[in-house]
Amino acid sequence: MCTLTHFAQPHARHTNGSSSLHSMVFHEQDFLPAERLLPRFQVVLAGNAFFHIREISTGRVRGFRGNHNDACALARLLEARS
Repeated sequence: MCTLTHFAQPHARHTNGSSSLHSMVFHEQDFLPAERLLPRFQVVLAGNAFFHIREISTGRVRGFRGNHNDACALARLLEARS
């Protein structure tokens, strides 16, 4: 599960070399528009140990796998390419 903590960028250290919790800075480009946060693909059970990767907006099946983990990996790959 993603917790957004990895988007924080450390700010320059203070002149005395110390760093505090308040030195984390979030950059504007780290945040995506709301429509990019919604998934485009969904893994759907299509039979006994058989999964479809369905495009949510059109309902079309874009791929299939016989293993849930493989189906999720393909959905992530398709999401990254879009």
